Amino acid sequence: MEPLSARGLPRLSWIDTLYSNFNYNTDGYEGDGTEDGKSQDGSETLPYIDESPTMSPQLCAPQGPDGEAVSPTPPEGLPPGGDIEKGLEMKKLVLSGFLASEEIYINQLEALLLPMRPLKATATTSQPVLTIQQIETIFYKIQDIFEIHKEFYDALLPSIQQWDEKVTVGHLFQKLASQLGVYKAFVDNYKVALETAEKCSQANIQFQKISENLKVKGPKDSKECTTSTSMEALLYKPIDRVTRSTLVLHDLLKHTPKDHPDFPLLQDALRISQNFLSSINEEIDPRRTAVTTPKGEARQLVKDGFLVEVSESSRKLRHVFLFTDLLLCAKMKKTAVGRHQQYECKWYIPLADLTFQTLDDSDSCPSIQVLPEHEIEEMKIKISVLKSEIQKEKKAPKGQSRVERLRKKMNEQESWLLLHSPTIPFRIHNKHGKSYLFLLSSDYERSEWRESIQKLQKKDLQACVLSSVELQVLTSSCFKLRTVHNIPVTSNKDDEETPGLYGFLHVIVHSAKGFKESANLYCTLEVDSYGYFVSKAKTRVFRDTTEPQWNEEFEIELEGSQYLRILCYEKCYDKSMLNKDDNEIVDKIMGKGQVQLDPQTVQSKNWHMDVIEMNGIKVEFSMKFTSRDLSLKRTPSKKQSGVFGVKINVVTKRERSKVPYIVRQCIEEVEKRGIDEVGIYRISGVATDIQALKLAFDTNTKDILVMLSDMDINAIAGTLKLYFRELPEPLLTDRLYPAFMEGIALSDPAAKENCMMHLLRSLPDPNLMTFLTLLEHLKRVADKEPINKMSLHNLATVFGPTLLRPSESESTKGQHITSASDIWSHDVMAQVQVLLYYLQHPPISFAELKRNTLYFSTDV
Repeated sequence: MEPLSARGLPRLSWIDTLYSNFNYNTDGYEGDGTEDGKSQDGSETLPYIDESPTMSPQLCAPQGPDGEAVSPTPPEGLPPGGDIEKGLEMKKLVLSGFLASEEIYINQLEALLLPMRPLKATATTSQPVLTIQQIETIFYKIQDIFEIHKEFYDALLPSIQQWDEKVTVGHLFQKLASQLGVYKAFVDNYKVALETAEKCSQANIQFQKISENLKVKGPKDSKECTTSTSMEALLYKPIDRVTRSTLVLHDLLKHTPKDHPDFPLLQDALRISQNFLSSINEEIDPRRTAVTTPKGEARQLVKDGFLVEVSESSRKLRHVFLFTDLLLCAKMKKTAVGRHQQYECKWYIPLADLTFQTLDDSDSCPSIQVLPEHEIEEMKIKISVLKSEIQKEKKAPKGQSRVERLRKKMNEQESWLLLHSPTIPFRIHNKHGKSYLFLLSSDYERSEWRESIQKLQKKDLQACVLSSVELQVLTSSCFKLRTVHNIPVTSNKDDEETPGLYGFLHVIVHSAKGFKESANLYCTLEVDSYGYFVSKAKTRVFRDTTEPQWNEEFEIELEGSQYLRILCYEKCYDKSMLNKDDNEIVDKIMGKGQVQLDPQTVQSKNWHMDVIEMNGIKVEFSMKFTSRDLSLKRTPSKKQSGVFGVKINVVTKRERSKVPYIVRQCIEEVEKRGIDEVGIYRISGVATDIQALKLAFDTNTKDILVMLSDMDINAIAGTLKLYFRELPEPLLTDRLYPAFMEGIALSDPAAKENCMMHLLRSLPDPNLMTFLTLLEHLKRVADKEPINKMSLHNLATVFGPTLLRPSESESTKGQHITSASDIWSHDVMAQVQVLLYYLQHPPISFAELKRNTLYFSTDV
């Protein structure tokens, strides 16, 4: 079952962009518009767009495998003998969060009602702004909804304030669910209300000003007084509130014992809410997606989304619409302020003419421009620094005006990232031999688009050629039909939305069932980061089986992530299956699914077990989350006889070596068989393998060399990273940390060279020898960048914070440790830059370094 969006409608990918007039060339189905909005490098600039909702809402009911709405089984409550206190505490947390969002919702409804009274007062005068009928249409049932939720809020508040095991709230939710008839009336009127508001705005400048700038009060405890928003955005709020309430009922039932008086009442409220959602969706769906062409044909919108198209060797952001019989690629027209936005068709292909076959003539395939990964990483760092500045400015007395400027800048940078980060090719062709190339960030999306198109192509489709009038009608309808219209970036999110998780997600992929034939199977794990999905881990291939048992644990770093995806593949070893699009053997996706990372569920200290169902296949996995602050603490080992958590000079003295044995052996093994591995040091190794190696090194097991030769190479790379991360003091030392930060900030190259070499010279010998050994190894890894995709900058990003981040006591003194939502702080940027400086430097010899002393003192 696909997870519900926490916001009602799916707030999926990408951004609405503004562009120019409609042109159409009937030969080859091309929209021949000129490209504008280009930046100096030829790429499109992405202006800020407001988030206006669809004209007809689609409430987010759960979906089955065929896309049909289903009513999920209510979750099981806590067993009577379970951890009741913990359950009640979780229940209180869920209720407190919902109460806070209720306050925001009530304030939004109040803001909507505020102009209604003066508008009604002027309606009976000689100069009315709106007629009584128009007012009643636009504000239909808002007063009733406001009163229902105000009463609910006032009743729930004291229950939470005087919380104990006897408090009951089920009756309040049951009453709320019983009043959903008011929402039914609101939804039935919603489309007419929006259309009326739009017509009134165009006809009356006074109403236009009112509707574009409604003031919403902030929560009582918030320092922010008010925020401005549009009437259209506020009219949408009741639409997604019902889904939000249904999600909360699911969570409450999870944490309510079955014998608690609330349990049957909450179950009843959930049943009513789910039935309501199903009935509303059935009514809205045909109205939302149906388009009638001038010939009277029924055409429906099946899927839409923002994709990056490679056109004329540069990247363009497009909104792609998949209808039952054709695929249409559009962009936004440029419009005057206040005018209704519209799409311009760039091209379309009838599905009867569409193929995925790769072209034999590779010269006609446009080359994919891929930016160096360090530019992508640097942009992430800039965005994170801006996030940090916005949080600080929000707390400042007069920071609001600067917040808006920072948000706009962040929006531009996040939009740039979304345009330049995708690299996975998705090519389609028409019968005339014309090829179109999109770039996606994940195999997941490519698979979804391909499957959706192929499913429609199984029907008896006729090739169609649209006249320019028919195409204009269809393209004009896209604005109202679209289901995806917001860029998934922080700057476009409401403040009450969850910012995502920062830290480390531990995932165990247990097993999979449901395969009809034996195959070579493996899974990959993806999480969202900065609006797009990134592959983070991969299980081993389980050979020739229908029931693979992996039981592999991975540690995945999260950067504001909200979803975990699991993709299950069949490994293909047949070289004749080489894909000409990307020169890689194509492994077949057997199934895919995603789960929402609910902070309350994931952040408990215990493992949370779950199952993802995908095309009849079930993948069983467990996960738990560790905050960044906890996972990055340097904790000295209590057993000084081992190597992990033990000072480096203690280890080298005991071993009578210049460089710890663990470092030498891991480097040797990576260079022997991992230097060509894609994503070496970036892709997570299996956590259980890493822990086994850690134990072997700590106890000095005789079988270490055998273990190393048998172990997956990503686990060995992970063991080396873990060793440096767990040192009680960073390799480059606490004492020198402030000097490294100052040295890397120097502008004069000669001064910087002097300082940075002097700092190396000041390190204790074991630290220096180990650092120089690692440095030369990482340079050898980067030499293979065309194969392993690991640049010097990538390696600096992985190892920089690990080698420099101060120990806990030092970081507390100097406030060097980063907060959960500010992982890319100025300090982390500097830590990456320090290592990058040495990686880019000509070879550094220990003997030369020690011999070449400076004139000034070596004391730092």
